[in-house]
Amino acid sequence: MKVLFTFNIKEEQLKRLETEFADVEFSFTKKIEEVPLDNYEVIVTYGEDISTAVLDRASSLKWIMVASAGVEKMPLDEIAEKGIIMSNVRGIHKTPMAESVLAHILSLGRALPTMREHQLKKEWNKKARQTELRGATAIILGPGAIGSEIGRLLQAFGVHTIGCNSSGDRVPNMDETIPFEKLKDVLPKGDIVISVLPSTPKTKGMLDGSYFEAMKDSALFMNFGRGDLVKESTLLHALKHDEIGHAVLDVFEKEPLPAESELWELGNVTISPHVSSHSGKYVERALEFFTVNLSKWREGDRELVNLIDLEQGY
Repeated sequence: MKVLFTFNIKEEQLKRLETEFADVEFSFTKKIEEVPLDNYEVIVTYGEDISTAVLDRASSLKWIMVASAGVEKMPLDEIAEKGIIMSNVRGIHKTPMAESVLAHILSLGRALPTMREHQLKKEWNKKARQTELRGATAIILGPGAIGSEIGRLLQAFGVHTIGCNSSGDRVPNMDETIPFEKLKDVLPKGDIVISVLPSTPKTKGMLDGSYFEAMKDSALFMNFGRGDLVKESTLLHALKHDEIGHAVLDVFEKEPLPAESELWELGNVTISPHVSSHSGKYVERALEFFTVNLSKWREGDRELVNLIDLEQGY
């Protein structure tokens, strides 16, 4: 059995794989377009290098292991047509992303950016406005693995958490859960509105201007899911017309964010260059998913952890 990685792993990580799976041949490349693919049954990838041309060349491919959560840039229809199974590492981002979200909330609430500005000016100024998290209400769009972990951390600070998903079914670490149809009804309660939604046909452009009009004018809006949830023009209008208080954006409609974007210049925006999921433990955690699934695969078990519904896109 042959497995191709399209990214490198550490030497000790490879040795562990070779020890545990002595009958598997592991290969590595960063230029998949230059490698003969006929004999590879499994490809492990971050996803963006899988094209229809790659699929046409990979005649033996049965399983694509995506070492990321988002798969919206992959040719899902073609993968489904060829009967290829696909899994991802959904949940791998929950720790670094939840910590990133909390870091931004605490930083803004305790006025750390303002204090830094005063420091650069060598200015002893005690007038920075600071707030507390306790007693606040956070609305979390997409309370899955990441959203649930954000909710757990916020609840530890005394924050009331409201999860918003397609079903309205209760989920861990949410004091309440509502369906998307009721989102506008609860937005006026939210001191913090956090999106960790994936990109799907249903979520693209979902937040139009009416949602921002429904938010508190002091609300902190945070997008850590996908940038196509809201158009940049909609965000700019909400920020420039004080429909919300501040936005922390880790994802954008167009990435990298163009230098000419007005978002760079607004004082009530914090820009993070899509790095909230970064962690020195990323590959290590991805390999944990892979080894569990590779064991199942070798035993003929195709009910892999984090199987992707290719029609739904997640």
